[in-house]
Formats: sequence, structure tokens, C-alpha cells
Amino acid sequence: MIGGSIRAFKTFAKAHWPTLRLRSILLGTLLFVAALPGVAALFLRVYENTIVQQTEAELISQSVVLASAYKSAWRDGVPDANRRFLAPEIPTIDLRTMPVLPPRPAETRRGLPDRHAAMVARTLMPMASDAAAITLTATRLLDARGVVVLGRDDVLLSYANLPEVQSALAGHPRTVLRARGQYEARSWLALFSRAYAIRVHHARPVIDQGRVIGVVMLSRTPRGLFVGLYQDRGKILLGIGLILGTLLVLVALLSRGIARPIDALARASEDVARGRVAIPETPVTAAIEIAQLYDNFRAMADRIERRSRYLKDFAAAVSHEFKTPIAGIRGALELLDEHGAEMSEEERRRFIANAAADADRLSRLVQRLLDLARADMASIDAGARADIVASARRVADSFRSDRFAVDVAAGNAPMARITPEVVETLLETLVENSRQAGAGRVSIRIEPDDGGVILWVTDDGPGIAVADLERIFEPFFTGRREAGGAGLGLAIARSLLSATGGTIEAKDVPAGACFRLRLPVA
Repeated sequence: MIGGSIRAFKTFAKAHWPTLRLRSILLGTLLFVAALPGVAALFLRVYENTIVQQTEAELISQSVVLASAYKSAWRDGVPDANRRFLAPEIPTIDLRTMPVLPPRPAETRRGLPDRHAAMVARTLMPMASDAAAITLTATRLLDARGVVVLGRDDVLLSYANLPEVQSALAGHPRTVLRARGQYEARSWLALFSRAYAIRVHHARPVIDQGRVIGVVMLSRTPRGLFVGLYQDRGKILLGIGLILGTLLVLVALLSRGIARPIDALARASEDVARGRVAIPETPVTAAIEIAQLYDNFRAMADRIERRSRYLKDFAAAVSHEFKTPIAGIRGALELLDEHGAEMSEEERRRFIANAAADADRLSRLVQRLLDLARADMASIDAGARADIVASARRVADSFRSDRFAVDVAAGNAPMARITPEVVETLLETLVENSRQAGAGRVSIRIEPDDGGVILWVTDDGPGIAVADLERIFEPFFTGRREAGGAGLGLAIARSLLSATGGTIEAKDVPAGACFRLRLPVA
């Protein structure tokens, strides 16, 4: 059931998935990532919680000043000799977890204030009034029993039963959240902000010589979420502008480093598909991976172009090689058909023998072409290992006779990354070519090389013309066509070596022929 639903969803998504450019995907991704902090600030109340904590921090600083003034007035201006220690007080409000208490009770029991505290309140009244007028903070001073000695209209009331006052009377400052009394939402924006409906209440003890002598009680409504956003609109708009500007710069950099190079590479691949190989230069602003992609694509295009030329030349050579025996067979058949009755038995046998020879040549050509195709498509396993010396000695033993000798000279040669069968095929091809060319002795010398194994195959035959040192590896190039040579042996050898990462080349020497083979070390 669930698997079917998932497959149906995937099918629907594939059918309706929009086709987007890479620039659009990058821009959309960056915009989404950039918008995440704003979404979190709006819906997770992070910004609003910060605003309320800022209100608490302001109430803490005001209460500390009033508590210090309360203490100084209580001591009639005599300074406190006790040493002060650094004890920063951080806001504790968290709108997500802190409960909102009911509004402060309108009526509570009355009490008789402490006389000394009442005198202190009268002294601090101007300071408290001026501060309240500017900060809009409701300010109350309480004595050591929680009775109000300074307030707007609740003097002589006791707030000793409030939890924040109880904590302050015990010597610990405390901040609580309370609902606003007689609150009505004036705007639909208030529905998105909890700060509209609460007040922050902070109570701080006034301590003198280890004894609580009074309480500073402050309360204020924090700024609402959208009020804060409006008041900070300049900073917010500046931040949005900087974010968008940064995004545009990043999109431009990504476009120059990724999107544009990929577009150019796509156009180049279309040209390659049409047969026009023109790979653009790697952009200097391209990312490292894109630059590597350009290099790999350039190498691939070069191989495709070389392979295309090779196939064209190969097709022309195959057509030419097949044309001669086919023409011979056709001619013999026509002669036999038209003049067979007039021919003698010897003539008929001669024509039939010529047609059979041409057919045998075609068969050999087809077999060698199959061998070349297999060699072109061959691949050597990375774990292949071959003892070159042992393979060379097996080949030498198979060719050694009274009129033909093969010598092997080898030092401490390492194992090569190739199969023994391929090594023996390569050496058999070279030794057989030397024997057919008229050589009486072939020498195989094996020596280690930096990261490889070198094989020198030399003979005492007529040698190779300097102009043909490279042409002999081309398909169908042979100097023994009249003897039935197909000219594919060395082409097959080079293809087999190419599959292993090895190389073969003919060297110009004063006498005889010389081939240098290099094989990678296992």
C-alpha cells in the first residue's frame, strides 16, 4: 500500500517536474537558504523572544540603579564598605516555555509601611517619577514586609503574596510574565504576537549587610513583534539588501564557475555529435571539477576524432583489400561460365585454384579483422600479472629450430600488469614477422624500467625502411602481399598493448629490425 503510493507519487512528480536551468536552481536554493533565518525569526518567535528579553534586561538595569539609590538613602548616604564582585545578570525569559501568570490582583490586603522605608521612598520619588516618564515603566518600592511605600495609586497595599515579591524578599531577583489587565487587541497584527498581551514584571531585593530592607518592583509592556520590526525597519531592510546583494554575487560566481562552462560544454558536445570537433578553452573561472570535466571531454573528443579518422581510413583499406580477391573470384567465375566448355581441364583447374586462393585470402582477412576487433575492445584486469621472462622463453622454445634461433636475455625483471597469453601473442607476432622476412636469429632482451618493463626484440633480417617505421603499425600495410600477408599483425599488437597501457615502437638501427615494447609493472 505504502510502496504503491510512493511509486504513484514518483510517477506524478516525474510527469509534472518542471524543466529548470541550473542558474534558476542555484538561485532558488540560495534564496530558500537565505529565507530560513527570517522564517525562523517570524514563526519560531526568535525575534520576539529577543525583544522581550531586551525589555527584561532594561528592567534589570533600572532596578539595579533604583536598588542602589534605595540602599544609599537607607544608609543616609554612608557608603557601603563591602567589596563588590562582578556578577552579571542575564535575562531568563523564554516565551516558549515560561508560563504567563494572571494579571496582578487589583485589590490586596493593606499594611503599615516601615517608617524608614517611607522616608526613603519620599527621597527617591523625583528620581522614580522622572525615570517612569521616560521609560514608561511602572515603578514601585516596597519595604521589607512587601508593603508599597512608593507607587502610583497603591501605596500601603501589600504585595507580599506575589511570587516575584516573595522571591525578592528571600533575597533573589525574579522576572515573571503576566497577562495585561483589560487588554483588547487593537489590530489584527496582534494575533501573530504574544508580546501584545503580556507585561514583564521584575522584582529585585535591596540588601544591606546581608538583610533585605526593601524591594524594587518594576513592570512594563514589551514591544510587539511587528512594532519591533517597524522600529528596526532600517536595519532589517539593510540586512535584506545585503543578503540579496550577496546572493546575486554568489549566483554570478556560480554561473561563471559552473553554469556557463557547462553551457559551453553542452554546445561543444552538440558540435561533436555533428562531426565538428571544436572544444573551447577551459574558462579560468571554472571550478576545479568543471576544469577536469573540460580536460576529460577534450581527451574524449580527441579520441573520438582519431577513432573517426581511423574508421574512415580503415573502411577505405578494407574496401581496397577485399576488392582484389573478390574481383579475382568474380573474374574466374565469369570465365568459367562463358568459356568453361572451351577450356582444357588444366585451365579449369588453374582458374578454380586462383579463385580458391582468393577465397582463402578473404578468409584470412576476415579472421585477422576479427582478431583486430577483439584487440581494439580488449581490457586487461587490474590484477593481471605475468612473468615476462617465462613467457619469452616459452615463445623462444616454440620457434627454435636448426635454421632459426631465438635468444632470451633477462635480468631481474618485475612482474608486468598483463596476462601471459597476451605477452606470448605479441612476441609470437614479432618473431613470426622476423622469420617470414628472412631473419635467421631473433634476440629478446628484457630489462626493468621506472614503473615498467622494457622488451627489446631485434633480428638480423633485412630491416625496416626509415619511412616505414611508423607505417608498419597501420592496418593492411605489408611488404609481403604477394605471399599472402594481411598487414594486420602489428596493428593487432599495438591494440593489445594499448589496452594494458603499454606501447610498441620500431627503432631505426644499422642492421636488422628492432622493436621496443614497454609494459606497466603489476
